[in-house]
Amino acid sequence: MQLGLEGRVALVTGASKGIGFGIAQALAAEGAKLAISSRSRERIESAADRLGARAYVHDSQDLDLAGPLLQRVEADLGPLDVLITNTGGPPAGPDPAGFTREQWEAAYRELVLAPMALVERALPGMRERGFGRIVNVSSTSVREPIPALMLSNVHRSGLLAGFKTLAREVAGDGVTLNTVLPGRIDTGRQAENLGSREAAIEAARREVPAGRLGTAREMGAAAAFLCSEQAAYVTGVALRVDGGLTRSI
Repeated sequence: MQLGLEGRVALVTGASKGIGFGIAQALAAEGAKLAISSRSRERIESAADRLGARAYVHDSQDLDLAGPLLQRVEADLGPLDVLITNTGGPPAGPDPAGFTREQWEAAYRELVLAPMALVERALPGMRERGFGRIVNVSSTSVREPIPALMLSNVHRSGLLAGFKTLAREVAGDGVTLNTVLPGRIDTGRQAENLGSREAAIEAARREVPAGRLGTAREMGAAAAFLCSEQAAYVTGVALRVDGGLTRSI
């Protein structure tokens, strides 16, 4: 299927590794003019070399940098058509009531304010041009909270509600906002949560109906479709990519 992304300008944040890299890889394969960002200059430049993309060093915790980042991307590549907001996860913990106020505030900044700072900057141009695709990388925890991930459960659910609200507002302007919900994906984060990659693989074999971890490439394929011309009538959606793990309807 031709997704209509040839020559479209796309920015993927948090793209030096893991799911972000997998999404960037899928967009690059479709011919998008690709910008990728990360806090680490070394990692993002290495990823850009592999993808044929332009690298940008960006700390999502500094909300005032969202506008300048988009300005640099648009000066280098042209008006932004596709925005993928992808951030790391806040710390886990066995006690849901055991996080500090500073940890709560940092998680809110990372998972809600940082993506929204980029969305707010990107939306006016997309609406004016009559085309835009915005996809947030979230988690299946917004449907079934994960016990050790209290901060993620709360804040990712809040951003999902925000995307749903915005999606209705801008649908008539040719702009869509959607969310992908990764389940057990074979990344460093999954290995960290389970203690090791081997433990994550074994847990997935037992608990995931598909019998395995998902891959960053599979996440990329799902996100790329939501960015496509063919997905113009799909908006406000939260798409699970979890091998059947989520039990709720």
